[in-house]
Amino acid sequence: MSKKRMITFLTLAATVALSACSTTDETETTSSESNAPVEESDMGHMMHDNSGEIPEVLEEAQDPMYEIGDTIMIETGHMAGMEGAEGIIVGAFDTVAYEVSYDPTNGEERVENHKWVVQEEITEASDTILEPGTEVTLEAMHMEGMERATATIDAANETTVYMVDYQPTDNGEVVKNHKWLTEEELASVE
Repeated sequence: MSKKRMITFLTLAATVALSACSTTDETETTSSESNAPVEESDMGHMMHDNSGEIPEVLEEAQDPMYEIGDTIMIETGHMAGMEGAEGIIVGAFDTVAYEVSYDPTNGEERVENHKWVVQEEITEASDTILEPGTEVTLEAMHMEGMERATATIDAANETTVYMVDYQPTDNGEVVKNHKWLTEEELASVE
């Protein structure tokens, strides 16, 4: 096993172990209680991949609006505690970002309108932008059950995507290497 994979494995194992030791006494309402698909904003309880690994072919942005190290404000709520959080840019990449709906491979309820999966994280992607309605296989590992999941393209956006570290507004643990946010979802901090 390579050193990089070993570090990734140990980081993931530690994250799982620490989350299992949580003393929170929150009552979560899952979509299985209502048989409705999970909306992306309801995904705060799901495990997030913080490895910082990116697809090998993903190209760094040549002229991003936000540079690595810039402090930004997040203006969207992909996950609980995200909207209004302050963060730091840790990566910027030019690509096509897709909004997708998918059936997790771990048996969880269908996830609707997940933002974002990039072109380089889709098995069937080539150099052309995929049309809404196209069925694809995800290679992204942002959340549990995402890798190798069957998904449908909901929307496509040719843009710069950002990987961001941020402190959630709900006082949760710092999120490292969140993938992905677009320029429209961020604002400069004065």
